[in-house]
Amino acid sequence: MSTNVRRVGILTSGGDAPGMNAAVRAVTRAALERGAEVYAIYEGYQGMVDGGDRIRPLTWESVGGILQKGGTIIGTARCPAFRTREGRRQAARNLVRFGIDALVVIGGDGSLTGANQFRGEWLELLAELVKTDEISPERAERHKHLAIVGLVGSIDNDMYGTDMTIGADTALRRITDAVDAIASTAASHQRTFVVEVMGRHCGYLALMGAIAAGADFVLIPESPPDVDNWEDSMCSLMKAGRAAGRRDSIVIVAEGAQDRNGKPISVDYVRQVLEQRLGEDARVTILGHVQRGGSPTAFDRNLATLTGFAAVDELLAMTPESEPQVIGIRGNRINKAPLMHCVKQTQAVAEAIGDKDFGRAMDLRGGSFKDSFRILRTMVRALPHEPQPEQRRLRLAMLHGGGPAPGMNTTIRAALRLGLDQGHIMLGVEQGFEGLIAGKVREMNWMSANGWASLGGAELGTNRKVPSGRDLYALARTIEEQKLDGLLMVGGWSGYQAAFKLVSERKNYPAFNLPIICLPASIDNDLPGSELSIGADTALNNIVEAVDKIKQTAVAYRRCFIVEVMGRYCGYLALLGGLATGAERVYLHEEGVTLRDLENDLANLRNGFEHGKRLGLLIRNEMAHPVYTTGVMAALLEAEGKGLYDVRQAILGHLQQGGSPTPFDRIQSMRLAARCIEWLIAEAQKPEPGAAFIGLEAGQVRFHDLIDLPRMADEPFQRPKEQWWMNLRQIVRVLAQPGPSQGAVQPVQGEF
Repeated sequence: MSTNVRRVGILTSGGDAPGMNAAVRAVTRAALERGAEVYAIYEGYQGMVDGGDRIRPLTWESVGGILQKGGTIIGTARCPAFRTREGRRQAARNLVRFGIDALVVIGGDGSLTGANQFRGEWLELLAELVKTDEISPERAERHKHLAIVGLVGSIDNDMYGTDMTIGADTALRRITDAVDAIASTAASHQRTFVVEVMGRHCGYLALMGAIAAGADFVLIPESPPDVDNWEDSMCSLMKAGRAAGRRDSIVIVAEGAQDRNGKPISVDYVRQVLEQRLGEDARVTILGHVQRGGSPTAFDRNLATLTGFAAVDELLAMTPESEPQVIGIRGNRINKAPLMHCVKQTQAVAEAIGDKDFGRAMDLRGGSFKDSFRILRTMVRALPHEPQPEQRRLRLAMLHGGGPAPGMNTTIRAALRLGLDQGHIMLGVEQGFEGLIAGKVREMNWMSANGWASLGGAELGTNRKVPSGRDLYALARTIEEQKLDGLLMVGGWSGYQAAFKLVSERKNYPAFNLPIICLPASIDNDLPGSELSIGADTALNNIVEAVDKIKQTAVAYRRCFIVEVMGRYCGYLALLGGLATGAERVYLHEEGVTLRDLENDLANLRNGFEHGKRLGLLIRNEMAHPVYTTGVMAALLEAEGKGLYDVRQAILGHLQQGGSPTPFDRIQSMRLAARCIEWLIAEAQKPEPGAAFIGLEAGQVRFHDLIDLPRMADEPFQRPKEQWWMNLRQIVRVLAQPGPSQGAVQPVQGEF
């Protein structure tokens, strides 16, 4: 079948989701690169039913400049006609007339269910069309097999078979930004806000939004309050929070929230309860469609791009016996699963909620969802549980090492509260290992990190000090004086090296025989044992937002920009930034740069601008080459451009390290902090406690013995020996090239 699938149709259906355009771009260019023709079916299934100019070819250039746009440029619409047999018959006629027998459907479970039903009826529909002379028998024979691949575009993140749906990360970012802004005005007036977010049968946005924004109470459809008088519990919690010193109170309500008897819970009802029982002002904010709109985040752009690229591979490899597949992401890897199995499992959650079987609903959501809900229940407490009688209260110290990374404060807040809630004494170390040497250790209470969830930087302070010589004696003395029972280091390379130094000196300093764990926090994403570091997602989004603005100015001037990004010797930010912004060239230290490379890049730039190109975008890792610096490259490319275009350099610098952490960084920091506290408590009970570094690998939390750090690290360049993202280089090259077998380059409104 792969030799016959030459015309691919692509449609977006149901509610729009940020990132759909990135998927359209990826599918189009991947299919064209493989020699197929691509047709956009405008306005979803309605366009398929209408036919005519609602089905139009897409070219390499027609999907340029759409990566950063919200919504969907090919439109979406509800289509009652497609629900009827006659409507589907008309749709089949139109597809066959255009020679389309392969579809990529981007939408939610309803859209994908419709696609599967359509495929199941395909042969019958063709037979009816032949019988009524609407298509010829020969044409029906040529297109007797319909191949379908689905991509899940839904801000609710409610589809089984993928960890994240296209658009969910952006919607969560909108929610978090809004609640962050609301919290400041709420604190000014000591006011309570009730915020409604989307999610009819899925509490993902409400739950993760509450975790990321530091909300005080959340109501989700999968796990209603387990008591009938939940209003009393909520009000008691709010009142206790005020008494503990909180000036703001935020309640987040999913639009599908209900009590355990199935009665809907509205934001207006919650507001009335709070005002009547607490006697204070409460306001309602319904975020509505602001959650759907706007430019997609870096994650949604890259998720849509990678799944779109994989969808074409799957589509062109299908045989007549192949069943429709959903392409998603599982454990940070692109994954496929049978479409109808995913749909049935998704619908099973709604059925469980409808049956008031909330335990099953939570089980169907998965372990990560349940763990997040459990962590949230601790984080929203007004005060921690009292220590157990005769409990051994551990003294656990928290500190940073290395450069600052967004999400460090969120991590400390989570570790602090989770440790206190289990009855232990939590200590903050100021200025990293330098502060530990100097004895700058202070006890922290439940409210010490209040408001830190959204705070960038590192409030405890950090530096790159790696202890040696006499420092080790001073460290041992502080540990003994403070009677420390465990150490949590949240930071980057310097912090890992410092922790490793303590472990390697245990024979000489018995005080170092305490549990030590390192949690990865570095914008460079350059730490062994973890595919993603806290802070890297925020830095990547800072890069993407800056480059989007740069591209707008470049188009106006026929200009090429060379954008330098951080990362030291790790090219993660450069490559993933290039993927998310549509850069036509990415320079990495891992690959190096040669004069021949620059000659080829110059030739491509000249050819593009000579044929109407208006923008050139090159992204360079700060350590890509010691001689071919950003300035040297810019001067070379401009001099040889001979006035055809201007070249400018943009060194983004420390803006990549700043700002509030993204929801992803906040959520992952809490997830890792929770596991670190559990590990420290368990190790403290052992006669010979261990030392480890934690991380995310293939979507799972894993621990590695700290003694293995040298084995897993490329020490001269301070990066892991194995870097998963290097496998994405070919996709970046394919999608950014001028296009397969094209003639003169057409004018492009945006990136290549």
